[in-house]
Amino acid sequence: MTKDNLQVLNALDVAKTQWYHFTAIIIAGMGFFTDAYDLFCISLVTKLLGRIYYHKAGSSTPGSLPSNVAAAVNGVAFCGTLTGQLFFGWLGDKLGRKRVYGITLLLMVICSLASGLSFGRHPNDVMATLCFFRFWLGFGIGGDYPLSATIMSEYANKKTRGAFIAAVFAMQGFGILAGGMVAIIVSGAFKAQYPSPPYFKNPNGSTVPEADYVWRIILMFGAVPALLTYYWRMKMPETARYTALVAKDAKQAAADMSKVLQVDLEEERQQEKPGEKKGNDFGLFTSKFLSKHGLHLLGTASTWFLLDIAFYSQNLFQKDIFSAIGWIPKAKTMNALEEVYSIARAQTLIALFSTVPGYWFTVALIDKMGRFRIQLMGFFFMTLFMFALAIPYHHWTLPNNRIGFVIMYSLTFFFSNFGPNATTFVVPAEIFPARLRSTCHGISAASGKAGAMVGAFAFLYAADAIGVQKSLIILGVISFLGMLFTFLVPESKGKSLEEMSGEVEQENGNQTQGGRQSSTEIQIA
Repeated sequence: MTKDNLQVLNALDVAKTQWYHFTAIIIAGMGFFTDAYDLFCISLVTKLLGRIYYHKAGSSTPGSLPSNVAAAVNGVAFCGTLTGQLFFGWLGDKLGRKRVYGITLLLMVICSLASGLSFGRHPNDVMATLCFFRFWLGFGIGGDYPLSATIMSEYANKKTRGAFIAAVFAMQGFGILAGGMVAIIVSGAFKAQYPSPPYFKNPNGSTVPEADYVWRIILMFGAVPALLTYYWRMKMPETARYTALVAKDAKQAAADMSKVLQVDLEEERQQEKPGEKKGNDFGLFTSKFLSKHGLHLLGTASTWFLLDIAFYSQNLFQKDIFSAIGWIPKAKTMNALEEVYSIARAQTLIALFSTVPGYWFTVALIDKMGRFRIQLMGFFFMTLFMFALAIPYHHWTLPNNRIGFVIMYSLTFFFSNFGPNATTFVVPAEIFPARLRSTCHGISAASGKAGAMVGAFAFLYAADAIGVQKSLIILGVISFLGMLFTFLVPESKGKSLEEMSGEVEQENGNQTQGGRQSSTEIQIA
């Protein structure tokens, strides 16, 4: 790293927290708001889809999606997300963060709208169309993970970097909350406008034809927040770290940074010796990367993989768990819209009192406690509460103990968010070199989505085959493994990105070789 680059980056590291930092949190965070809304709102409408498209005449219970269709509808977006994380993560390092950032958002807008317009003559045609658009929706969402994390980490100062990246991720909580609230409002409005009897009184009449609009409106609303932030996302300049370290243009980095942050930089001259060798420019598939960062990548990828098995299993199937313990009334005692309303209300309460607070506890404490301690603590309590739910499972199903079950279940959510769900997102954006940062974050995030797919597909069958109790025991064991793999992840609290990635080591070597001579004056307003 050359002297002028180092000074530009030092200016970023010690810059005071400014209004633009918060603007960047909102711009990047709205992507995550949309991500969470789109990924989780599907779990609110799957039972409604079953009633509308898979009703069996004469059946004593409402129609439900066949297991393979339910797994596809719930899991196909994760397949797209995994692919998007790898592709856009790589592209973000090749073309720059800014150039790729708008594409992901446009994909989200188009595919959210298209999901709600799914069509077909037969039920399976509608589901196939829905799955197609949700795959590409996931592809756009996947791109947002590495790009948002990398952009926020590269804009932030080192004192509050963890809180800023965690705040971007915490917008997920509001997305989950919004999904529940939109479903409550839409289903409540239709329920009032089109009253219908419960299923056991009139199986055909319990699902009004207008119910088909409900799930479409809920899915399409995901396009609104993404569309609102597109203009601002396009106005963001390229991050100074990418321009200085990857594009090797410190002058442009200084100019870009001065536009948005109150940092005054004057470049006098900048020259690069012909044929200068950059000893730190090793690639991803090299022995040098493996020796310096191999274990770190294994740590970030494995912990995210294990976390997401537990986290997405809980999120996607909480409606089944609530039904099993009787917190949501039996399906046949409700009409179609009442069922959507009940599931959305339960999910919104969990989000409001455990999911959202958990995220913001992380934001408040991550730069005080450190990433490692929060992640270890989160996995420990997830393990504890999973076993506390699973071992005396029969006790929790008794009517008098249901509130206790919901509280314990909420605590597993709280400690996943005040724990590994946030830290697994933050750390990969901090510990890898700038030219590989987006790629490595994409690999770690894709590993997480592979875990989410295991959770979405396997838990669906496991809950049917072995029951909720044994499924919870398995999730407890998975959380314990996450705790063990956390020891592979380094602590990045209070260190600059260049210290963590080892790029700062090059600075002395380059200066002694006379690499690039410049005179840079930096004043921080």
